[in-house]
Amino acid sequence: MRTVGVEEELLLVDPETGEPRAMSAAVLARAEREDAGQDVFEKELHEQMVEFATHPQSSMESLHAEIARCRKEAAGHAEEIGCTVAALATSPLPVSPAVGMNERYRWMEQQYGIATREQLVMGCHVHVSVESDEEGVAVLDRLRPWLAVLTALSANSPFWQGKDSGYASYRSRVWQRWPSAGPTEPFGSPERYHRRVAEMVATGTILDEGMIYFDARLSERYPTVEVRVSDVALHAETAGLVATLTRGLVETAAREWRDGREPLDPGVSLLRLAAWQAASSGLTGELLHPETMRRMPAEAVVRALLDHTADALSDHGDLDRAREGCERLLRDGNGAMIQRALLERTDSLRDVVTECVRHTQA
Repeated sequence: MRTVGVEEELLLVDPETGEPRAMSAAVLARAEREDAGQDVFEKELHEQMVEFATHPQSSMESLHAEIARCRKEAAGHAEEIGCTVAALATSPLPVSPAVGMNERYRWMEQQYGIATREQLVMGCHVHVSVESDEEGVAVLDRLRPWLAVLTALSANSPFWQGKDSGYASYRSRVWQRWPSAGPTEPFGSPERYHRRVAEMVATGTILDEGMIYFDARLSERYPTVEVRVSDVALHAETAGLVATLTRGLVETAAREWRDGREPLDPGVSLLRLAAWQAASSGLTGELLHPETMRRMPAEAVVRALLDHTADALSDHGDLDRAREGCERLLRDGNGAMIQRALLERTDSLRDVVTECVRHTQA
């Protein structure tokens, strides 16, 4: 059974005002003192955010439990130094992001200017194990049309600098400012994949392989496919759902490859439109159906994703969990819908943030 790991980025905020706090160095120092050698928490581009990584898990129940535990631990470390964490993919309140001081981040600030300084966005990256680079590239080639649906499910960033952005996932739009971000063409083989990566690094536009920000890529550190299209989800159970569906997509793609089925190839231009549509409407309007690239109600496209992955999900014992999770999101709303409902009820973005602090550990 394929193992799955999750990396989540969390926003550090003042527990009373909801304003972002540039305190990641202090949070990480405390985590190191309390949990020496665990290597769960990591620094990120801006001082107002902190990242954690779960251990690889084969059980989705265990993965969900670990995500919830890591969120609680992050909150505990933060609260000891006067802030807390919120699983928000952008800050609803105005913020002046503080870029970290290490050499890599300073290079990025010099190279990309305002795009680096404004890039305070929090995502969720899902790693799914693969047996080889050959299998991994075959999976990447077959995942492409389905990734926008994961963006729609996880959408949790409707607000930007104190205003409604008009998007469900504005994080994903901000992320597209990086020169290497976005969908890719099919690669066909590991050799072509690695040659393309080497060619990109050789341009000098990006620093190294770590700055290959494809929607899905081969991890440079682990024997995994890394899917990078999701907002950090408001609730841990939604993060678990996204991980479950991602494993289902990876396993389905690998089976198609082994069966000799060619990947769908709608082209990068249509994939960009699908990603934009998912970011814009989330689960509240229409999405582009991955197989036809035509508009359909979001509910129908989510059900198509479940149908597409049903055999793999069932074989892993995850089908009922995935169906229930999708039904819950369609019924109760994803993070973007909950944030907008909170604003309508409270008329205060500060209250939105402080309520979302509670949701983060729910």
